Amino acid sequence: MSGSDTQTLASPRNAAVRRKKPVHEFIVRRILPPIARSVYTGMARTWRFTTENEATLSRLLEGDRPVVGAFLHSRTFQLLYYFSRPQRGRWMLMCSRSSDGDLMTSVEKGLGYRVARGSSGSGGARALAEMIKAQREDRRLNSCLAVDGSRGPRGIAQLGILTLARKNGGVLLPVAASTPSCWVLNSWDRTAIPKPAAQIRVLIGEPMQLPERMDEQQTEAARLELQRRLIGMHIDLDSRTGFKDAQPLQLVAPPPELGDPGPDSLRSAAEFDEKTEA
Repeated sequence: MSGSDTQTLASPRNAAVRRKKPVHEFIVRRILPPIARSVYTGMARTWRFTTENEATLSRLLEGDRPVVGAFLHSRTFQLLYYFSRPQRGRWMLMCSRSSDGDLMTSVEKGLGYRVARGSSGSGGARALAEMIKAQREDRRLNSCLAVDGSRGPRGIAQLGILTLARKNGGVLLPVAASTPSCWVLNSWDRTAIPKPAAQIRVLIGEPMQLPERMDEQQTEAARLELQRRLIGMHIDLDSRTGFKDAQPLQLVAPPPELGDPGPDSLRSAAEFDEKTEA
């Protein structure tokens, strides 16, 4: 290496860049999470919820099988506080390993959730296996997953939630939420964040029972049925609450690769089954 190269690497500008990164990481991972948690919980305490078909949820929570809640990623903020209330049991979620995921994990843990870290981009299969193991060991622990994953396509059900429900012997429960009083972000999922004092309506769907073993045709049929139910529930609920968005609930996209059990690079259900055997 020449002297000029050494000087370039050791230049004040490069040193400043190296110093900035730890500072940025510290702010994102240490300073912002408690602020985000305080802001969210402060707003959420002003929200008022109305539940439709609540008897179904109560019955399932009193049963001997864990519940696997299925929802659209765009309605996460509306449902986080709702399911954190003590009368609705204990829940486990999955959250990405990104800096945004750090913020969300702080909010979720502050609300009492157990959190597995991973997503479709990184560590999803490991997080899914962690959730399955946890629910096998604690049959009173429930779980929730966004059916369209952490990166979409919007409104297209992925296979991870089916794997979760099959492998832990749980009951798959579609859940929808809607409010006209919200901010809609220009994100891939069109995240809807309720405004202070928002009136939020939650619709509990009819549960789906899945066998532990399913072939590709059965898996695809279950995926499409779950997707159909959730989209239909939201269309109905949005029309009654008055929520409107310029973008559709669902983007047209090819289905997930058959046999892919969920949010990671695993390519066969058999491979995932082997990894998650008790």
